[in-house]
Amino acid sequence: MILKTKLAGHVYEFKSVKDVLAKANELKSGDVLAGLAATSDSERIAAKEVLANLLMSDLRNNPVVDYEIDDVTRMDQDGVDPVAYDRIKNMTVGEFREWILSYSTTESDLKAISKGLTAEMVAGVAKLMSNLDLVYAANKIRMESHCNTTAGVRGTFSTRLQPNHPTDDVEGITASLFEGLSYGCGDMLIGLNPVNDTVSSCAEILKRFDEVKNRWQIPTQQCVLAHITTQMEAVRQGAPTDLIFQSIAGSQKGNEAFGFTTETIRQAEALLREKGTAKGPNVLYFETGQGSELSSGSHYGADQVTMEARCYAYAKQFHPFMVNTVVGFIGPEYLYDSKQVLRAGLEDHFMGKLTGIPMGCDCCYTNHMMADQNDLETLTLTLAAAGCNYVIGVPASDDVMLNYQSNSYQDAAAVREVLGLHPIPEFERWLERVGIMENGRLTSLAGDPTIFTEKRGGLG
Repeated sequence: MILKTKLAGHVYEFKSVKDVLAKANELKSGDVLAGLAATSDSERIAAKEVLANLLMSDLRNNPVVDYEIDDVTRMDQDGVDPVAYDRIKNMTVGEFREWILSYSTTESDLKAISKGLTAEMVAGVAKLMSNLDLVYAANKIRMESHCNTTAGVRGTFSTRLQPNHPTDDVEGITASLFEGLSYGCGDMLIGLNPVNDTVSSCAEILKRFDEVKNRWQIPTQQCVLAHITTQMEAVRQGAPTDLIFQSIAGSQKGNEAFGFTTETIRQAEALLREKGTAKGPNVLYFETGQGSELSSGSHYGADQVTMEARCYAYAKQFHPFMVNTVVGFIGPEYLYDSKQVLRAGLEDHFMGKLTGIPMGCDCCYTNHMMADQNDLETLTLTLAAAGCNYVIGVPASDDVMLNYQSNSYQDAAAVREVLGLHPIPEFERWLERVGIMENGRLTSLAGDPTIFTEKRGGLG
């Protein structure tokens, strides 16, 4: 299939819908590395013009990975609601964009139509949107989920408290945990990335999280982000966990490179329903990030935005409690600088929301990327304005284990105050009981972790 358009006297040809999707993408260093990017701004504009005039059905009928070889494609295609799809299949992608952005299109309209979308359709419309379009459209949608508490309620902005430690020392982890709690972090999750992917280390940390959560009666969720199989074995041996985590990709081959299959996720969910500590019903946590499929040679010649949209289509099948894009973690090979990171974060958040999943973001960058903390804070504030469910919090914005920069424990409090947002209600009431928050603002006790020592008494 040859698709073409004439722009400024030059005819641009594209060999397939996949090619159009790749070249219509905003500039990303990962697409350049893969040899998929437009070679000029003019070619990118031409690709956007062709994309805008494609029918939504064209995108559904041309998945970037073949149905016969890929379970992500099969689950996405087979899960489409025919009634919702019939409403939009004959729209052009440009018309669909206008419909999303229309004043008259409501949150309920968008949630209803999301049942009729495939990943390629979601990615296609994202490529035609400006940054402000992505913020405006995503802000219309709130995706709630429930584990022990209900996340994603309009008017809330949450945090995953990430007390990582370079040696998984439990006392060091606990000190960082108490500091984060003292700044009002942790309403979405207390979740650690372990150094040691062993059952014993995972279980030890989970037990400490459980002790802290129960000792101070904290209404939240807990998880250790070891490999899914490690977490499952820890649960079988009695370790307490509310959620099971796994990084996911946009293709079956990519997921196999991560060391799991769809059946593994189904087994993990069944295990948690039997032996987990959460109320549920949403007990899974997924992370994604543009470019991961290229790393494992599992992108099938598709651009990183489209592959990222396929991650969300896959996650949707399992009704997760939380999903987040780790937007700048891989580095400049895939997102070169702050401009590309900002764009990717807004794209990912919008695509997740339109797909129908509860979406957060790890606003982060590596130290060899052309970005700094000011860029990260700009992304955080912009995502909060877009209705992002949560961001990450680490001590002083510096993750000493993963060696990347993210949000500090203080950032969420500043964003909440600027935009008039709050933690998850149950967690905010807990913060008020321990004296950390009053009338929606942190008190003078904020940042003092000694409130959680035996000497100060806590709640017990």
